Amino acid sequence: MPMAAKANRILLADDEPDILEIISYNLSKEGYEVFTASNGDEAIDKAKKLQPDLIILDIMMPKKTGVEVCAILRNQKLFNNTLIIFLTALNDEETQIKGLETGADDYITKPINPRVLVSRVHALFRRINKEEDKNTPTENKINIDPEKFMVTINDAEIILAKKEFELLYLLASKPGRVFLRNEILENVWGADVIVGDRTIDVHIRKIRQKLNMDCITTVKGVGYKFEQL
Repeated sequence: MPMAAKANRILLADDEPDILEIISYNLSKEGYEVFTASNGDEAIDKAKKLQPDLIILDIMMPKKTGVEVCAILRNQKLFNNTLIIFLTALNDEETQIKGLETGADDYITKPINPRVLVSRVHALFRRINKEEDKNTPTENKINIDPEKFMVTINDAEIILAKKEFELLYLLASKPGRVFLRNEILENVWGADVIVGDRTIDVHIRKIRQKLNMDCITTVKGVGYKFEQL
């Protein structure tokens, strides 16, 4: 099992003691330094004191919700680059979009699979480490496996949410071709699901962040296309 390269600090905020215990245990076992909070106000106070590398926030917390905590922290320069993951039992599209637009880096629904969460945490830290390592230029080779729902870049796995993967796979299926917004909505979300244009924009932004590659081009007022690197 992969171990954390260094003792990154993680602040976990949730009002359910069982969630705090199981996630803390699994992250600590991976070498992370874990701190906990049980409500939104405590999460803000501890974030300011500890300056963690990653903050995991339950959306439905007392005193302040995870979205409110995220918005407050993102408005402070100190937390511009802090990783933030939302945990929530709410699985509706609007809640997810609102959370991502507030500045979250990832979104995980309950019930939580500890192995999946740990994998997402590893992936986020790998992405940050790659962004910080500018000394050795490398040729990025992306591979998309639709059977395993897996994306790798230079053999390193990139964790994408289901809709993010489906959107990337659609664009990459025909490199250079511009996919119209209505095509993307129909192919990824389906004709029977009503979502807004911002849904596509937010998912594209998250894909770009996770891949850390300039492979998706915006064609203003039209749609998006995948550029073969």
